[in-house]
Amino acid sequence: MSRRGSITSLIRYAANQSAKIGRERELAQKRQQREQERRAREKERQRIFETKEARARYIESRIEDVSEENDLLLHEMSLLQTILDSSLNSSHKINFEKLKRKETYPPFKIPESEIYSKPKPQHSDFINNVYVPNKVTMLIPGIKKKYMSDIARAEAEYINALGLHEKLTQDSERNIALRKEKYENEKNSFIQEVRKHNLEVEEFEALYGIGDEEAVTAYCIMILEQSKYPENFPKEFRLTYSSEPKEVVLEYELPTLDIIPKTSGYKYIKIRDEILETPQKPTIVKTLYQDIVASVCLRTIFELFTSDQGNWIEVVTFNGFTSTVDPSTGKDIRPCLISARVSREVFANIDLSRVDKKACLKNLGAQFSPRPDEMIAIKPVVTFDMVDKRFVQSSDVLSDLDSRPNIMELTPFEFEILVTNLFSGIGFDTKQTRSSRDGGVDAIAFDSRPLLGGKIILQAKRYKNVVGVSAVRDLYGTMINEGANKGILVTTSHYGPDAYTFANDKPIELIDGNSLLYLLKSQGIEAKIIMEE
Repeated sequence: MSRRGSITSLIRYAANQSAKIGRERELAQKRQQREQERRAREKERQRIFETKEARARYIESRIEDVSEENDLLLHEMSLLQTILDSSLNSSHKINFEKLKRKETYPPFKIPESEIYSKPKPQHSDFINNVYVPNKVTMLIPGIKKKYMSDIARAEAEYINALGLHEKLTQDSERNIALRKEKYENEKNSFIQEVRKHNLEVEEFEALYGIGDEEAVTAYCIMILEQSKYPENFPKEFRLTYSSEPKEVVLEYELPTLDIIPKTSGYKYIKIRDEILETPQKPTIVKTLYQDIVASVCLRTIFELFTSDQGNWIEVVTFNGFTSTVDPSTGKDIRPCLISARVSREVFANIDLSRVDKKACLKNLGAQFSPRPDEMIAIKPVVTFDMVDKRFVQSSDVLSDLDSRPNIMELTPFEFEILVTNLFSGIGFDTKQTRSSRDGGVDAIAFDSRPLLGGKIILQAKRYKNVVGVSAVRDLYGTMINEGANKGILVTTSHYGPDAYTFANDKPIELIDGNSLLYLLKSQGIEAKIIMEE
């Protein structure tokens, strides 16, 4: 091969090698670019995946939130719908033994920090640490002097350590003694407090056992206070007990409409990422609120009767009020939404687990607001303030100092005049009948109000004993004979449960001695009722 051919071949080879290197470099760059693009695509796919996963987790959490809110709503509604049922299978009687407290007090314990437990310093522990020179070395004056100095220092350290030990031991013993004294004082105070408390429980039980009015009142209050209602219920009431008619009169604070959730449910709209509230239907609010009012009334009466261990309660009067705002005036109002007066005998024949509450209350003669959801008030059967504790026995010395006239000193005819004048003062057109021709009518009153008014038969009974059902039956018969719209029976004593039962579903109003004194006082007449033994 010629020289030129060799050079040409080298040039070609070099060109080929250069082209090859260029192509490899280009391929490497392309591979690197493709790898970068692949990694970018992978990263993007990962980002999208993570975004979708996060989105899915977010949506799932929102759905869970909605589910929890709906479960909570269902629970709240269930509690409101089962106010009466939740109480029927529980015992409401007060266990006096459980009211007592135990005298157990935690044992005395000495804190570790107060205990000084280090062993007493020993003389040998200090002396044995001193270096003892041998006999020959001891002959050297400086060595012997140092030895004696070390012995003296060890003795001093021992004495100081012994003194410190005794001081710390005494301090520990003194602190422990002080703690023990404080513990005994606190224990004795606790036991005295427990014994005093238990003595009060025993006294309370004994007074309840004999039907003491204050004890029975306190017992009834305890029954209602321990009754468990849904959260946000007022649980406020006033209660009084009269032993002569064996009657509990109760003024109970009912919840307002706000007790019912304004939302019936929640729904998650995924597209808009929005939670929608479904408002409660007005018909459901109306129906449920009526049910709540009826349930509270029946449940309270049920708990009082079933918890009565001494059979001290024959009649329960329940007045349910609610405190709200009149939307038309903006003023505070407190309408009475339900009022019932029920005897034990009648209530014992009711199976509350199966009744229709409104029908049950109607059968009991209860006054029930036609629209409690609109706060339409009704007239209470007996107002709480009419239960006036002014009956006193003739043996009460203080009664002699009372300047109020005693109604029991009036003759029956004078008592009729008093009742007639009372209703004239209230605003009725009242006329007294002749005693020999009254036909069971002591007075006739006319209520001039349109629609609500009409003819009213008045009968007055100046009794000291309980008024039975026969007197109420007689009044009802007289009303029918006279064509009267209403009958009112007024007595100085009280009525038996059967009298209230008979009058429940009839246009008859029974006014006992307490209510009579209240009505007289409202007309500016102060009086008293003293029953002779």
